[in-house]
Amino acid sequence: MTMLRSLFLSLLCLLPALAAAQASAPAECVVPSKPGGAMDLTCKLAKKGLAQEGVAAAGAAMRISYLPGGIGAVAWHSMGSQRRRAEPNTLVAFSGGSLLNLAQGKFGNAKAGDVRWVAALGADYGMIAVRSDSPYRTLGDLIAALRQHPDKVLIGVSGTIGSQDWLKMALVARHAGIDPKVLRFVALEGGGEVFTAMQADYVQVVSGDTSEATLNASANHARVLAVLSEKRLPGVLAGVPTAREQGFDVVWPIIRGVWMGPQVPEADYQRWVATFDRVMATPQFAEWRAQAGLYPFALTGPKLTAYVKKAVDEYARQANELGLMR
Repeated sequence: MTMLRSLFLSLLCLLPALAAAQASAPAECVVPSKPGGAMDLTCKLAKKGLAQEGVAAAGAAMRISYLPGGIGAVAWHSMGSQRRRAEPNTLVAFSGGSLLNLAQGKFGNAKAGDVRWVAALGADYGMIAVRSDSPYRTLGDLIAALRQHPDKVLIGVSGTIGSQDWLKMALVARHAGIDPKVLRFVALEGGGEVFTAMQADYVQVVSGDTSEATLNASANHARVLAVLSEKRLPGVLAGVPTAREQGFDVVWPIIRGVWMGPQVPEADYQRWVATFDRVMATPQFAEWRAQAGLYPFALTGPKLTAYVKKAVDEYARQANELGLMR
């Protein structure tokens, strides 16, 4: 009995040391998709900002890891597991698409309040693109082709039916009087894979994000037909008209940021919130955000949490109107 008591006391003494070791572990940013898409871009932007501030835990550079699958569900459930739910230095990238998946129940019974929302690093918008040598030069050209031969135009999207990329194109089609059910979508994993598929002519159209389009348009790999923003965007896509300008009143903003596991200690959570508040206030971060094709949108901690919960409710309403709710 005395031996067991001594062992128990020894273990108790070790707990603070174990907690300290975990807290000083190298920072990690998990990308819930394959490399090359906007989720990847989000982690890389976070890494740049944190490196500038000298923030990476224990002086080590932030590590970026990839955990694709289930349009984000694999990463969500992995970080919610007993083994990882309290990791104090692990961040996970998210987007408006993640919130849409939550709203539609694609993460099972998960709710917005099941994780800790840390920071929104910026925002971009939906867009419709084709290959640079495509015969479609305007959104109107594409819509005309879809009206005439919807079976001959393959549309690449990140995720399946009901994903935000699917919804963007579905809303544009519906506004044009086309039933989205007649369109041919090809579900892929992440924006990088979608653009690769278009370059190989596996799909002829990409319904994606302006941040991804910025990377590809600047390399002359794609022609962006329309941005789904209220007005034209600055930068590389400044010459691209909005869908509204072309007669299709569809606007789709996309928030991008990071969250943490649900049992991360309060002190560690607040440390990361304060860190991102400091990082995002710098002119250098604003420059990097613009280079990444993102636009100003900075929320952290409780304000971000409130925004996320409201957005999930709104996405649920939109999905319900399109008959996508389970």
